[in-house]
Parts: sequence; structure tokens; C-alpha cells
Amino acid sequence: MSATTTAPPGRAGELLAALGDRAVLHGMYDAYGSSVYHHLATQGDHEVRELLGVIRQLPGPVLDLAAGSGRLTTPILALGREVTALELSPSMLGLLTERLATGPAALRERCTVVRGDMSDFSLEQRFAAVVLGTTSVSLLDEAGRPGLYRCVREHLAEGGRFLLSTVEMDAARSSDIEVELTVPTGAATYRMYEYWAPGDAARTVTIFPDGFDVAGEKVVHVCTTTIGVLSANQLEAELVGAGFAVRARHPLPMAGARHPSVLLEAEAAA
Repeated sequence: MSATTTAPPGRAGELLAALGDRAVLHGMYDAYGSSVYHHLATQGDHEVRELLGVIRQLPGPVLDLAAGSGRLTTPILALGREVTALELSPSMLGLLTERLATGPAALRERCTVVRGDMSDFSLEQRFAAVVLGTTSVSLLDEAGRPGLYRCVREHLAEGGRFLLSTVEMDAARSSDIEVELTVPTGAATYRMYEYWAPGDAARTVTIFPDGFDVAGEKVVHVCTTTIGVLSANQLEAELVGAGFAVRARHPLPMAGARHPSVLLEAEAAA
């Protein structure tokens, strides 16, 4: 097994062990993993409509943090806004650039693509809205989130809003520590395993191509990532401590069997 990251727990780890040297393990944001993430991100409009509803009330440019391949960037551009898309992964940036290149010129001309770390960035502009969607705040640890909050405050225009989403992991919705899902996309179908024991500070998501043969001979590419579990209450407390006031909580549609999500709308406190 060519390991680029730590082997996952549970059934996903057992399958990897059974594959042995035929398995190639990827992080979610390397060249291979970015393509898989892009395919999955195009499924559904979870949180997109809710985010756009808030952004429509905030005239001015928008900063899309951890923009990925543009799941939120392109709908915000379609509102007619100027958008700066900040992303750390070169592979994700490549996918976003390709996506913009094949789209309408009017959208492309209003988008500035920047490689940067969402916990440490400096741009010569202030924004009516700073967006951190797809629960990407969970990718930062306790040491990284204060840098995010500081940078967002420095880049918000007066009256601007910081919009970030999180998953409220709910053990009461599922008695299973590990959940298996089959996810069809237009490009491929994937088998996804999510491992989370109630009370754990993080969950592990592992993605296999659907239909692979454990006893076969072909190489199997597998993606895995560890995502922090952050409640809306914890995030609100951190935001208040960092000098924000949370103006609203917007419930989001369920993204899975145990994934009630929340969109927090925060403003820099006076």
C-alpha cells in the first residue's frame, strides 16, 4: 500500500488491509483526491441556496475561503458579484481555474483566484461577505482557528458578515459508529465510509470506487480525510471570544443520516 496518509479505522481500514499492496491511499486534497472531491461536491445544492439568500442582502464583493473547485464560487458569481476565491490546494485551484475557463467570460472576469491559507492570509481588500462553507472550518484545529478569525475580521467591510457552516454530529440519529453510503455522481460512483464514535473530536471519511474487487488484481485508489467535529455552540463561543457577534443561526437541510447542519452569520463586534 502506497500510504500518503494514515490508514482509517473501522470497515474502511479492514478493506484497505485486504487490498494490501493494491491499495493506493490518497489525501482528499492531492491530485487524485481533489478530483474525487470535485465529483462529490457537484451533487446537490446543500447550503448553497441558504448562503445565496444571505449574500443577496449584502451588496459588495465576496471572499470565498477554502473555495475548492468552486462549488460556492460559481453560484456567487452568478449573482453578479465580484468574488475572490482563496484555496490552498494547488490541485483544487487547477480544477477551479479549469471550471472558470469553460464558463461564461463575464463570470471569469469577476473572479480573482488566490492561493492561500484560510488561517493566515492578507489581501488588499475588504469584503461585504466572507464565506467559509461546506463545514470547512472543521479542517482547522484549535491552533489554526484563531488565525482564521483574525484574518476574517481584518477583511470584513463595515457591516459585513462572516458566513460559516458546521455539522452538528448527532449520535441520537444513528446508533452506528460507522456508516456506509453509495454515492453516484455524473463521473463515477463511490462507496463512502464515515467513522465517528459519539464524543470523538473528529470523524474519518474514506472513499473507495464503487464495485472494486477485493480479490482482483487492479490497483484501487482510496481517499481518506479526518474532519473535526465542531458544534455550533462551540463555534459561536469561539467567534464571540475573537470579537464577533453572531447575528443569526440558519438551519440547513440534512446532508446525511446524522448530519444536521447550521449556517452561522457573524459580524465584527463594535
